[in-house]
Amino acid sequence: MSSNATISANNAAEPSHILNTDHRFWQIIRTVPDFPKVGIDFYDITPLLRSHINEVIDALLAALPDGLMDEVDCLGAVEARGFVFASLLAGRLGKGMILLRKPGKLPPPVANKSYALEYGKDTLEMQNNLPPERVLLVDDILATGGTLTTAYELCQSASHTVVGVLVLLDLVDLHGAFPVPVYTVLKA
Repeated sequence: MSSNATISANNAAEPSHILNTDHRFWQIIRTVPDFPKVGIDFYDITPLLRSHINEVIDALLAALPDGLMDEVDCLGAVEARGFVFASLLAGRLGKGMILLRKPGKLPPPVANKSYALEYGKDTLEMQNNLPPERVLLVDDILATGGTLTTAYELCQSASHTVVGVLVLLDLVDLHGAFPVPVYTVLKA
């Protein structure tokens, strides 16, 4: 694991004073205040996607403990930016993907679950006729945990085993403990 990566694993909530805000990616990420609504600071990672994507994928892989990918059959790609990271990781690792999408985007049969966001409600769907696999969920940011908790619950209900979550950025003060280890490059 690289010295720039940090891990929040085994459901241990880490105090917010254990952050890695000195990581060089912070100079590239843009903070947009009051978006999508007043009081929310949005971390815009698109500059990283524009010109640092190989470094981001390297950092995501370095955040994982040695041997974890040997336990993973496929990546659970969470719409929408989780698709970007999961696709690039799957291509590099030779792993398959399961898509967790917004309603009406996948052919039936699907399982779905609604959940609350920090600024509204949403629903995720996934195909529920796939053979059980060991899944690593992949998304861009872990904020309140609603989307990733829903993705976890959908995978579990479809008989998949979720071995962990991989995100670029973990907003540690916005969520509680997660049911599986969370691996991350950045914390704020």
